[in-house]
Amino acid sequence: MTVLGRRQQLAIYFGFSLAWALMTFGFVSSYASSSPHYQLIETSLGGTGLVNSASTNYQAQQSGAVIGVGTSTGTSYQVEAGHLTTGAPALSFGIIGASPSFGTFSPTATATATSQFEVIDYTSYGYAVLIYGNPPSNGEGTTIAPLSSNASPQTGVDQFGMNLVANSVPTAFGANPNYGQFGFGTVEPNYDTANSFRFDSGDEIAYSSKSSGETVYTISYIVDVANLTPGGVYVSTQNLLCVATY
Repeated sequence: MTVLGRRQQLAIYFGFSLAWALMTFGFVSSYASSSPHYQLIETSLGGTGLVNSASTNYQAQQSGAVIGVGTSTGTSYQVEAGHLTTGAPALSFGIIGASPSFGTFSPTATATATSQFEVIDYTSYGYAVLIYGNPPSNGEGTTIAPLSSNASPQTGVDQFGMNLVANSVPTAFGANPNYGQFGFGTVEPNYDTANSFRFDSGDEIAYSSKSSGETVYTISYIVDVANLTPGGVYVSTQNLLCVATY
């Protein structure tokens, strides 16, 4: 029996867990230099000048040249050159579009959906993003089989998978990572091939090996169903875990 036009819908709800490291540093402070006629704020020695020097009759901001800027890395070190900023590590993670929907399933067409997440990592040696969750289920004992190894879309069979790149099959959907100006994120090999999909809970799906500006990743999902797949509302919950690495 061929069943078409069934009311099979899938909503994916994303949660996320964020792990971080908290480091405390000692510091030394002193009162700003001042007299009845002036006050010096943020005085410094070296290539920079004074900030907001002022008196009753004037206010000035000065700066000096910076010898070098940017990130240098090696096997056992990482150096940030430029103006001094806080040395405390920071990891920022966000979900963009937490409830993608596949609409109505059909055994003659692959259903697709996308969602995005973003990562910014400061002064650590990078990060890793892992995915945990379950394949779509209708709550009545039927689960769409996850692709434990990479495969292409195939209509007429139960399968659920994802990748993190732009695809052209079964249609043009998804996107490659958006690195902005200073992003250095990388998609894991199992999820970086166009038109090849997989889902294995606990997999690492993206990472960076050094501090990184904002990288926006797009998750591309597919669902195929068989002729006799029972109807119902299919739901899958996914959790993304982002951890800093040192």
